[in-house]
Amino acid sequence: MNSGRKAEKLVILDWATMGGGALTTEPFHALAETVEVYPLTKPEETISRIGDADLVICNKVLMTEAVMDACPKLRYVGLLATGFNNVDIAAADAHGITVCNAGSYSTDAVAQLVFSYILDYSMRVSEYAAAVRNGAWERSETFSYFPIPTAELSGKTLAVIGYGSIGKAVAKIGAAFGMEIVVATRTVPKDCPYRQVTTDEAFALADILTLHCPLNEGTKGIVNREHLSKMKKTAVLINTSRGGVVVEQDLADALNAETIAAAYLDVLEREPMTADTPLKTAKNCIITPHIAWTPLDTRMRLCAIVTENVRAFLDGRPMRVVNHPRLDG
Repeated sequence: MNSGRKAEKLVILDWATMGGGALTTEPFHALAETVEVYPLTKPEETISRIGDADLVICNKVLMTEAVMDACPKLRYVGLLATGFNNVDIAAADAHGITVCNAGSYSTDAVAQLVFSYILDYSMRVSEYAAAVRNGAWERSETFSYFPIPTAELSGKTLAVIGYGSIGKAVAKIGAAFGMEIVVATRTVPKDCPYRQVTTDEAFALADILTLHCPLNEGTKGIVNREHLSKMKKTAVLINTSRGGVVVEQDLADALNAETIAAAYLDVLEREPMTADTPLKTAKNCIITPHIAWTPLDTRMRLCAIVTENVRAFLDGRPMRVVNHPRLDG
């Protein structure tokens, strides 16, 4: 239940990242006496815009130690995302600031995009549709025109790196297609119905390798020259996690040398994409602009979770806390 407690001031720093449509900031206005909403915030504007606020909502704005030092009233950072690598967690702990993320709000949408990629590659629907539009089928001597190779998914090996909610959803869908599932994860999952392998084995075994791990010191640059060299020449790599898990030049080199067959990426190390990324012109590299989380249904769920997080914090029962704030003053 909502106790009716309110914060003095809540600031939303980058609402434009949520897109438009049916989304509104109205639910947040019931949670604070004063609510300020900014479409986007530059790094040099962050401190002045937070000011004396006790609650901040943001998506990708950097919440650094310097920001926290300059905003002593700040006691809560709510993220419009699952990832929290834009927040200095150690500094938040030291300042007694609670940091909450949105948990598994995008699981279904991300898994859906992963299989959009997999089905696009296996059946080449867009390529065949373009060929038909260009008259290729009309010129065909036989009833069926199929110069572009396609393949069944059944029996192929789907290697899932990271076995959180999204990794589990992707594995389940792959199994429904009759794929052989192997899982590489840092912690041994309970009751996992799939074969568990090392990261090296996942790269070597995969017909399709999909990344669902967080970005940390253990996963940064995990897609590198060494691991790519272990993959089958027919293998496809998918990344919908974080761009930093890929060494982009190494992946571009592998694609251009046909070390692997293709890559589908929804995230890059720098976003928006820069013109000089080596993946922009790499062979058989399909890049989408970080859209996995963007269905309206998904974003509405995200807003509801973030609102719930703030309300729970104000009621003294914080949810989805990703840090260990020091609360002893």
